[in-house]
Amino acid sequence: MHALIVVSHPNPKSLTHAVAEKIVDGVNSSNPENSAEIADIAAENFDPRFSTSDISTLLREKEPSADIVAEQARIDRSDVLVLVYPVYWWSMPGLLKGWIDRVFTNGWAYDDIPNSKIVKRLRHLQVHLVALGGADMRTYARHGYFGSMKNQIDHGIFNYCGADVVTSELLLQSDANFPSSHFSIARNIGLRIFSQSTPDA
Repeated sequence: MHALIVVSHPNPKSLTHAVAEKIVDGVNSSNPENSAEIADIAAENFDPRFSTSDISTLLREKEPSADIVAEQARIDRSDVLVLVYPVYWWSMPGLLKGWIDRVFTNGWAYDDIPNSKIVKRLRHLQVHLVALGGADMRTYARHGYFGSMKNQIDHGIFNYCGADVVTSELLLQSDANFPSSHFSIARNIGLRIFSQSTPDA
């Protein structure tokens, strides 16, 4: 089985990248037949701008551009999608949000046809979300930030497309034994990713 790990951070030496590598290590250690790849969308210069061409794709007036088709194919080759990102202004970075805006198109991630119910097309996909934040958990809890993030990302994006969010982890600098605790949690996520996956009937 194969995991696609999408990383959104411009610095390859960042904690975000280190956590992603630990998830890869966990996947590779879980079973020799399992594999993982990292999609470093910053290093790959993915263009997150939602253009008039993307609007035409949304309206199903034209097919997605080649860069979007390539990203969709990368997800289609995977059994599991993992997003690893720093928290910017209580959400994901603009680059990652733009990746979702452009890649999760009408006709691929879902079908929105006038006078019809939304068809969720990613029911086969399991998703693991790993966010890295700077504030402590009391701050997130007091202001309801983590709940808001889960409503926006877990429900608003992935549930809309039918994808199952298996992990929604928030790793904070205030966590005990930071940053080694982050690496341990990340590796454990990688180890259990496919043990939580159920093959298609």
